[in-house]
Amino acid sequence: MHLVVQQVLADGPAQLLPARQLMAFTLAAHILLVPMGVALPLITLVMHHRGLRRDDPLALLLARRWSAVMAVQFAIGVVTGTVLSFEFGLLWPGLMGRWGDVFGVGFGVEAWAFFLEAVLIAVYLYGWRRLPPRTHFLLGLPLPAAALLGAFGIISANAWMNTPQGFTLDPQGDPVDVNVWKALFTPMLGPQYWHFVVAMLMTAGYVVAGVYAVGWLRGRRDRYHRLGFTVPFTLAAAATPVQFVLGDAIARAVFRAQPVKFAAMEIVWRTGSHQPEYLFGRLQSDGSVAGGIKFPGVDSVLAGFSPDTVVQGLSSVPADARPTATQATLAHTAFDVMVCIGSLLALLALWYGLVWLRHRRLPRSRWFYRGAACAGAGSLVAVECGWVTAEVGRQPWIVYGNMRVAEAVTSTRSTALWTMFGLVIVVYVAIFAAFVLVLLKMRDRWRSADREGPEAVTPYGPRPPVATGGTGPGAGTGAAGGGGG
Repeated sequence: MHLVVQQVLADGPAQLLPARQLMAFTLAAHILLVPMGVALPLITLVMHHRGLRRDDPLALLLARRWSAVMAVQFAIGVVTGTVLSFEFGLLWPGLMGRWGDVFGVGFGVEAWAFFLEAVLIAVYLYGWRRLPPRTHFLLGLPLPAAALLGAFGIISANAWMNTPQGFTLDPQGDPVDVNVWKALFTPMLGPQYWHFVVAMLMTAGYVVAGVYAVGWLRGRRDRYHRLGFTVPFTLAAAATPVQFVLGDAIARAVFRAQPVKFAAMEIVWRTGSHQPEYLFGRLQSDGSVAGGIKFPGVDSVLAGFSPDTVVQGLSSVPADARPTATQATLAHTAFDVMVCIGSLLALLALWYGLVWLRHRRLPRSRWFYRGAACAGAGSLVAVECGWVTAEVGRQPWIVYGNMRVAEAVTSTRSTALWTMFGLVIVVYVAIFAAFVLVLLKMRDRWRSADREGPEAVTPYGPRPPVATGGTGPGAGTGAAGGGGG
């Protein structure tokens, strides 16, 4: 295992391994929360609008409970996001010291959006029972825009690292004459941003719907659970075919702007046309591919709509300017897993759509709801795989073509970094354990309130009397509230 890790990291200083492991762990943990932060405000407001338009107390109750989830998730995201912000400076001072003035504006945009979203969430939560329904809903409308703005800031910074522009280099190799607009709007920004946003909508929709799918499998088939399932699943299912188009677009954008990264994703060794597509498979150090399923000529067709399309291979650049065979295999495997999960989600969405078009009802098969219950976890795995593909495929560059990862890493001793890594793991385990316990506790309180009938819980108007034992209606937070968790 240690040998594989060293092959993934390639050559570098001793502190490179713990620095990258620490960054990878914190990013992988934080990204589990990002879909709910980016897309749950929109899903909640769609349910809120339905409740107001149809005078539906169950829809309003669901919106209120989901808004509470939003707040809890946001609080956890504050902690994990702040850790990531510090790590950029602590672990990668070479990157921030040389290039921070160029691409740091993206982080500034994200910080302002983060602050704005915190204020808007607080106002939206406060508005239940305290503001007129229409006023309350209108005050919540900016929430999705603030979430999308925060995503724009982060994706802009990452897109710049993939396709850096907006500067010139002085004789010492330092960036000067910075053009902020060009640094913000790089060639990869559009493909990355929309691919990311739709992925967040899909993931959040499938995660929330999956809670109520589990409830359906456990026999909770009242209108509350049907509504809690239908709205987020419909949004996620509608986004799924769109994501296939966007995924194809971003793959072609990588082919044009980062041909060596594309070669790693598709484990292409030699430049040429009629390149085969491999489903999984392992790239060997001599350029051969072991295992996997080979589809002759398909990779060239996918890249340029023709088998005559020339795809640049990894061997076209020096060894120190391309991913290693192990890194390419990792990026390729992650890419294939992401595509396979996306294909399964598309089939699930198609099943849902066909049943609805033919019968105007939800599917009744237990296998459908088993699939829906797994869709949220599958979406989260796909999101993780997408980031592995993006970051490992870019190696050895932290700024593509301009700075290697080994040049950006801190000079702090590796023993100190390993100690920090251990502490971060302990803290993150405690944070996520507390997060789950809060959700479970609030789920139990919601169920206690619902024994009196969810229709009796009115999100607007005076509060009903609190029942003995602290089981007041609507108390608490958690996506599993009323669901099958």
